[in-house]
Amino acid sequence: MVRDKRINLFTGVAQLVEHWSPKPGVGSSSLSSRAKNEENIMRIKNYLKEVYKELVEKVSWPSWSELQSSAAVVMVASAIIAMSIFVMDYGFRHLMDFVYGLFY
Repeated sequence: MVRDKRINLFTGVAQLVEHWSPKPGVGSSSLSSRAKNEENIMRIKNYLKEVYKELVEKVSWPSWSELQSSAAVVMVASAIIAMSIFVMDYGFRHLMDFVYGLFY
């Protein structure tokens, strides 16, 4: 009688070790991993369907003229910022040349 309990105890431990084994295909892990993979694939499919639906139905896209005017504003602002950085760099370079010229 005691011997049967030991076998059941060790059998239970062996089953736990087998279930949590990192090896694919050991024990019951292959069936559950396949089910998890299918579930993950379904989640990804649903996510992509929702993203497409939101892009088509809920997003308000700008018209071509609005897009052109926005692009023009961005280009002009970029040119103004680039010129201001150029002027500051040019001024600091000459200022530093003047300061270093005093000591050398």
